[in-house]
Amino acid sequence: MRILLAFLTVLNFAFALSELPSCEPDKERVSTCYDEASGRIKEPFKFELLKLSEFKGQNVSGWLASEKLDGVRAYWDGQNLRSRKGKILSAPAEFTALMPPFAIDGELYTKRGEFENIQSVVMDKTPDALAWSEIKFHIFDVPDAQGGLLARLENLQKFLDKNPKSSEKIVIIKQTALKDNAQLEKILDEIIAAGGEGVVLREPNAPYERGRSQNALKYKKFNDAECVVVAHKAGQGKFSGLLGSVVCENLSDKKRFKIGSGFSDEQRANPPKIGSVITYKYQNLTAKGLPRFPVFLHVRKD
Repeated sequence: MRILLAFLTVLNFAFALSELPSCEPDKERVSTCYDEASGRIKEPFKFELLKLSEFKGQNVSGWLASEKLDGVRAYWDGQNLRSRKGKILSAPAEFTALMPPFAIDGELYTKRGEFENIQSVVMDKTPDALAWSEIKFHIFDVPDAQGGLLARLENLQKFLDKNPKSSEKIVIIKQTALKDNAQLEKILDEIIAAGGEGVVLREPNAPYERGRSQNALKYKKFNDAECVVVAHKAGQGKFSGLLGSVVCENLSDKKRFKIGSGFSDEQRANPPKIGSVITYKYQNLTAKGLPRFPVFLHVRKD
């Protein structure tokens, strides 16, 4: 009887392990997972990408600068194209077939001012091959490669040299070495004048870091943030019968405030739904920690 009970205990444990998800990299979030190779239960896996910190005037001489593209963040893990939160994107086979067998991080992008169109195409669960044909994957890092940033990007360039067809969809974002902060200001002014969003600054010798990094900074004339729409306020005067403003709750500190500018007539007629997450820009914070001059940018769908 003891032998039978011991056998059943082992059998039940094996069955329990079989019910646990495997620790494959295509799992977005796993509460507990079982690694068949080692026979061990592993800690929870969390999908996380490099996150930019704010530039605050520090000396960035010798750093690398590039345009901050207003596209949709994406991560190719060697098998799947993922959103910034780890969800698998439904890209056409013609697109993914041109990707490398290693991880790359960047922005799905067409041109300036096209964020909402890009987002609509990329987040569609039924991929439109024609719409995707306009999109390219602009790469700013090769996470698993060795060396500094330029050395990591060189790994991707070697792949593109050997696979020229992939260059139709993969673009390495140009990196400019900064002599001083004055050059940074000049680059930012040129980008803003051309309708761009801002500059990304990278410490050239730093490794790829998952999570918020002080070696990767963003610099814009305006700050931006995200909030949840909690209410609509009716418009008056020329906006009578339309949206006047939305009441938003910041994702970071839960503070509430109104956003009344930045909406097109179409968006005022069909405002962002309550519960949706929107991105807005603002000049700075008030003494109470509220955004000064908030302006609606777009609805986030990822």
